[in-house]
Amino acid sequence: PPKGGGMNIDFSFNKGYKLIYKYGMFILSCLNFLIGACILAVGIYAEIERQKYKTLEGIFLAPAIILILLGIVMFIVSFIGVLASLRDNLHLLQAFLYILGICLVLELTGGIVALLFRNKTLDFVNDNIRRGIRNYYDDLDFKNIMDFVQEKFKCCGGEDFKDWENNQYHNCSAPGPLACGVPYTCCIHNKTTNVKNTMCGYKTISKVRQQVHDIIYVRGCTHAVLIWFTDNYTIMAGVLLGILVPQFFGVVITLLYISRVEDIISEHSSIRDGLLQAGHRQPAVDFTGGGCCMCFPG
Repeated sequence: PPKGGGMNIDFSFNKGYKLIYKYGMFILSCLNFLIGACILAVGIYAEIERQKYKTLEGIFLAPAIILILLGIVMFIVSFIGVLASLRDNLHLLQAFLYILGICLVLELTGGIVALLFRNKTLDFVNDNIRRGIRNYYDDLDFKNIMDFVQEKFKCCGGEDFKDWENNQYHNCSAPGPLACGVPYTCCIHNKTTNVKNTMCGYKTISKVRQQVHDIIYVRGCTHAVLIWFTDNYTIMAGVLLGILVPQFFGVVITLLYISRVEDIISEHSSIRDGLLQAGHRQPAVDFTGGGCCMCFPG
């Protein structure tokens, strides 16, 4: 083994880089841990509130379930990252690297597939919106989201306003005042008055678009949202980068961290072997895990 100051300088150099990667990974994991915990808490609260009403079948239409699953995944992955950075445990570091890498690949793959099969993706979204419309008055969770989207994006239904015929109360064959109509959130409000006419969509489903385009919004919400995404592509690009870049840096930092830990383990093994060959005995050290700060002797 190398003797003198050269060994110490080289070892300190590796140790310094290890600390940079260690605390970088620790801070990133802690931030994701807190975000995951908040998302999980919001999802649990939303699900408790949602259970007070009749719920839909299908995860796609249950934002509370999506939040809970997302929060659990972020919570577990970030916890592994925090523990791995504190313990310098190679097995935990590798597990964190693989899980984070798989999540990143799945997200990228899902986005690419959605773009390549855009029409099928739109059909999938529209079909699920129609399922939600069938239970519009039974699921407050979906109702609030649909009302917000229709008012915010000035749209009606999924593919178009005629999707509301899938609802038993808005179907043209149904009895009652809602038959063949759309919810008031589809209505074009008169800007001269602040009074909302809740029956402005009365008997509109049976008519063609040209007859009702000045009374209700006739375009579907999936198209309206896509147009908004296109018009605000810089915002969407920022959101996507905000999601993907931290994960990418997490993978890179973890990979470099593992490399530095392996280098230090290799150096310690060389030092130990040299001391043993020189006739000096010292206790064996477990290099796969250590204390919460520096695991290896300086």
